[in-house]
Amino acid sequence: MYYYSIALLNSPLEPFTYQSPDIIELGTKVKVQVRNREIDGVLLATCEEPDFKTSEILEAYNFIYVPKQLALAKFISSYYICSLAEALGLMTPYAKESVDASFEFKDIDINLSQKQKDALKFLKEHKVSLLFGDTGSGKTEIYMRYFEEMMQKKKRSIFLMPEISLTPQMSQRLHCHFGDAVVMWHSKLTPKQKKEALAKIYNGSAKIIAGPRSALFLPIKDLGLIVVDEEHDDSYKSSSRPRYNARDIAIYMGKLYGASVVLGSATPSLTTYVKFPHVRLKGGYFASKKEFVYERSIEKLSPMILESLKEALKAKEQAILFLPTRANFKYLICADCGHTYKCQFCSVGMSIHQKTRSLSCHYCNFAQAIPQVCSECNSPNLVSSRLGTAEVVKDINSEFKEAVVEQFDRDVITTANKLKRALKSFNDKEIDILVGTQMISKGHDYHGVSLAVVMGLDNMLNMSDYRAREKALSTLIQVAGRSGRKDSARVLVQTFNQDFFNTYIDKYEDFLEEEKEYRKELYPPYKKLCRILFWHKNGIKAQDEMKSSLECLQKFSNIEVVGFGKCAIERVADKYRFEILLRSDKSTDIIRAVLACKTPIAEIDMDPIEFT
Repeated sequence: MYYYSIALLNSPLEPFTYQSPDIIELGTKVKVQVRNREIDGVLLATCEEPDFKTSEILEAYNFIYVPKQLALAKFISSYYICSLAEALGLMTPYAKESVDASFEFKDIDINLSQKQKDALKFLKEHKVSLLFGDTGSGKTEIYMRYFEEMMQKKKRSIFLMPEISLTPQMSQRLHCHFGDAVVMWHSKLTPKQKKEALAKIYNGSAKIIAGPRSALFLPIKDLGLIVVDEEHDDSYKSSSRPRYNARDIAIYMGKLYGASVVLGSATPSLTTYVKFPHVRLKGGYFASKKEFVYERSIEKLSPMILESLKEALKAKEQAILFLPTRANFKYLICADCGHTYKCQFCSVGMSIHQKTRSLSCHYCNFAQAIPQVCSECNSPNLVSSRLGTAEVVKDINSEFKEAVVEQFDRDVITTANKLKRALKSFNDKEIDILVGTQMISKGHDYHGVSLAVVMGLDNMLNMSDYRAREKALSTLIQVAGRSGRKDSARVLVQTFNQDFFNTYIDKYEDFLEEEKEYRKELYPPYKKLCRILFWHKNGIKAQDEMKSSLECLQKFSNIEVVGFGKCAIERVADKYRFEILLRSDKSTDIIRAVLACKTPIAEIDMDPIEFT
């Protein structure tokens, strides 16, 4: 009988010991029994016969986690402080008996300008580099030329994009140039589509794998290149354990696999700008002029915005309107007693959805009917605050009855087909005005937009986040970049901070250089941060665990406790939340301290992107 140490996939528990009469290869995916359930696991190591009774391995699958996957999982486990089994749960194993498809390369005609050729030459000279290119400057053509060169070398490429940037347009462009050599991978695929995509990855006929962060963990042989497009995007950071950042994992994988890594953005994060060599690609691919108009106003459909929309409609031109809040309104408040309607399970105001006549929590999805009178004082004087996309669509429809106005956010665009239809309708000029949240700014090509309206930037700028300026300016640049792709355009910005936006709107490098000075000695990339989150149904227990960890952490002289206490949103999904924020020069110092002070209900978030 042979004895093996097995990690139970996605489990926070340490490996278990099982037995088998067979010799099984290390890394093999297996099926085992835990209590009365059958669970998949990974065979990590052989071990001596233990002094307790062991269960037998039920089945050894024909799939294996190769040494590089195990090495990557160990890194994720140690850096992001999770179990090895949770890290392995991110990955898709290799097939033990896969036959590579024959490799037929067809020369693809991708013509680059001299500037683009120079940029590509720079990228090929560095193992990790930043392509800092204006919106519409031709970054995608450079990526595709690089993919082509990888195919000539019989190497494969991963093309990472934020989930909401996985547009039908990008898929179409890639398939147009590379045909069946491209596989798109994302959460909206059906089980059948996923099976077909994996078959192409296993037999090697997939040369370019495009998708969100999960595409990094597919079983790709002969990896030569990883491109992380829109590298600044927060959706690369996982919000559940393991709380990894796909951009940073891509850089680590580049070293592990000997692959080149290209990080691309029109508005790169300061961390990437400081850490890696960059090549600057200026000028839009579509020659056009943009006029920026600023209006000092709170977030509302002002006469200036309505007049601008009227002019665009009269000229038979299209407009996009950005707003950071979905639903009709963000909050419902009693004007007489000040009572705010909060979720029963989360300490956050619920959003008003007129279409479903409900108040809905965007954290736990709890919903209730919209009340007619205040539950505290019976006043009918209930008012709404923080305008949302659905309300803007309703108001524009009532103002311009002939116009076709569509909502473009997660409330409406729930499937890949809906996204495809909405973009096609807009580009076919069947839609006059598109109203959306962040989704509207992500990598979509809108051909006929002559007006972009940007609302709610001051809310972003005033967030308690050291990256607030970076995020607000980046959003404005990204939204503005969706307009004027063929002709001139106006960008109407509603803000009380015109001086800030106007100074840097076409000088993002100057902003990054100034931001460097602001962050030195305080924030990344010059310091490492870690957030420890304590969750429990019993608020006193969560607080006590935080205090206990705090006492332990304060004994470490090489880390600084920046702050601690209740989270800004104290309760989510009926669990109370407390947090500690740590700062240090080295991640190793933070990891050592956190491991020494860890409690069972604590969740560790290295390099956090959420702050209070």
